[in-house]
Amino acid sequence: MIVVMDPGATRDHVDHVIKMIEEMGLKSHPIFGTDRTVVAAIGDKRNADKSSLEQAPFVDKVVEILAPYKRASLEVRSERSTVATSPGGFAFGERKIGVIAGPCSVEDRTKLIEVAHAVKEAGAIGLRGGAFKPRTDPYSFRGLGEPGLEILAEAREQTGLAVCTEVMDVNDVALVAKYADILQIGARNMHNFNLLVAAARANKPIMLKRGWSATFDEFLLAAEYIMNEGNDRVLLCERGIRTHESYVRNTLPLAIIPAVRRRSHLPIVIDPSHGTGHAYMVPSMCRAAVAAGADGLLVEVHGDPERAMTDGAQSLTPEVFAATMSELTPIATAVDRSV
Repeated sequence: MIVVMDPGATRDHVDHVIKMIEEMGLKSHPIFGTDRTVVAAIGDKRNADKSSLEQAPFVDKVVEILAPYKRASLEVRSERSTVATSPGGFAFGERKIGVIAGPCSVEDRTKLIEVAHAVKEAGAIGLRGGAFKPRTDPYSFRGLGEPGLEILAEAREQTGLAVCTEVMDVNDVALVAKYADILQIGARNMHNFNLLVAAARANKPIMLKRGWSATFDEFLLAAEYIMNEGNDRVLLCERGIRTHESYVRNTLPLAIIPAVRRRSHLPIVIDPSHGTGHAYMVPSMCRAAVAAGADGLLVEVHGDPERAMTDGAQSLTPEVFAATMSELTPIATAVDRSV
């Protein structure tokens, strides 16, 4: 449920409501808005006395939360959230659309740093690259591990780009958090609830990729696992779902953008590289995502896609990426955004 405070409520009034909620055995989650404060009461409501909360000083009303996800819902927070890559860094969810770009995996220092400088010059705000790679084929390249993380950190030092990289195992969370600005939870791990909890506790922004067979509600409930640990810095990432189609690697459902904006306050990022699997489709899907209202893009860029160790077929060259960024500018302007 949500306790909506009167506009004149002071911090003492809010603290009193928080104390009442916690005495009921529920978690309290205060949200201080520009006009008024609301306090979400989350947990098993069997012992909750709604009438007593309604009688508390400066409480306007108590409203039931209908969505199965609580903290991620617009019912709890009517204002859209912003998620900063670091304190004082770029914030997703504001007017400027954030683009994170780079190779699928970190292959070697020279290639990675060259791409980092290229995407930075083209307008990216973040660098992607996997140091640990989940592969369907166990004999495929599975990443460099910590040396790959060190290369990403060096690229950040040279370019100022925020580093976004995947964490695959609960035991690796502390290691990856040492080097990364944004922890990515991959599609295969969206339902790995122990990993979601451990990543949330690292107190870093989390990019949560939708599982390839996950429903919309399951996606937001996975975000809820992270937010329930007190980490509200969640970026939802649509990377395509599995369908019967074979002309794409995955089907990219851009309709999720207005759906998220209607039901959640969290920023939504689109990954058109995994969402299509073909480099020639990526620029078009970038343009469509921006037009539909995406808050960010996650794009694979490689200096030599034909020789890439992972996902070369869906990777743009730096030149094509730069051209794509230029094409996005008028589209972003048309929807009152910038790139």
